[in-house]
Amino acid sequence: MRSTSEILKKVRELEIKSKKLARDLFSGEYHSAFKGKGMAFKEVREYAAGDDVRFIDWNVSARFGHPFSKIFEEERELTVMLLVDISNSSLFGTHYGSKREVATEVAAVLAFSAVSNGDKVGAVFYSDQVEMYIPPKKGRKHALYIVREMLSLAPRGKGTQLSNALRYFTNAIRQSSIAFLLSDFIDANYEEALRVVGKKHDLIGIKIYDQMDQTLPKAGLMQMMDAETGGVKWVDTGNAFVRKKYEEQFFDATAHCVNIFKKAGSDLLHIKTGDDYVHVLQRFFRSRIGKGH
Repeated sequence: MRSTSEILKKVRELEIKSKKLARDLFSGEYHSAFKGKGMAFKEVREYAAGDDVRFIDWNVSARFGHPFSKIFEEERELTVMLLVDISNSSLFGTHYGSKREVATEVAAVLAFSAVSNGDKVGAVFYSDQVEMYIPPKKGRKHALYIVREMLSLAPRGKGTQLSNALRYFTNAIRQSSIAFLLSDFIDANYEEALRVVGKKHDLIGIKIYDQMDQTLPKAGLMQMMDAETGGVKWVDTGNAFVRKKYEEQFFDATAHCVNIFKKAGSDLLHIKTGDDYVHVLQRFFRSRIGKGH
């Protein structure tokens, strides 16, 4: 476990790094990516050339005999929620730090992007239970508090249960928000809970994985332990068939995850430990703008 001084030092480092990234890389892109999700109805006025036909109010138009358009205005602030998996499997990592360290950096960038745009940010930290809930607020101090808790919180639960975290989030946050769900998604039976969240919120999954989650090294007989159950077994990594099956299981699980998010009408990003996660986020934000979000 890190000491308090180590945690504070890491918080300061993450603040400097995240704020620079938020400023340099997400200027304008961050809000534009979610434009339209935070739109509030303002009024109805007579249809004018160039108005979007999707926003014609057919009821009012029928009553007056000519077309009227609904006018929306962008809500001044968004609510960004970070749902971060801190289960034991997130502590795994081979070359470039653990999955949890990557998740912490990504979440810190998103938190500082939110507060630098004047938005509220909150968090749900979870394992197979909700470990901590931080209600959304504005401001640098609040973002620092979230980052500090991310760095220091030790889970009480052993496994991962996404459905618990998603149901808790649904009950805790009533208004529509931008929700980032960070996990390695080593779990099952969360489809329904994800669908409910996807209906109400703009949900973006971020799957964080390690190279060794995908591919076994050719290293002979290896003892492997399940970080969440504590179960230990010997695996012959020298066997090509064993390595192939291991990789197939990873791709099957990934495809299943992609399908669940697709059905929920939500996005899913993939970040491997050691990858340039900033590039992945930036590409996602730009694709959102391109789609007219």
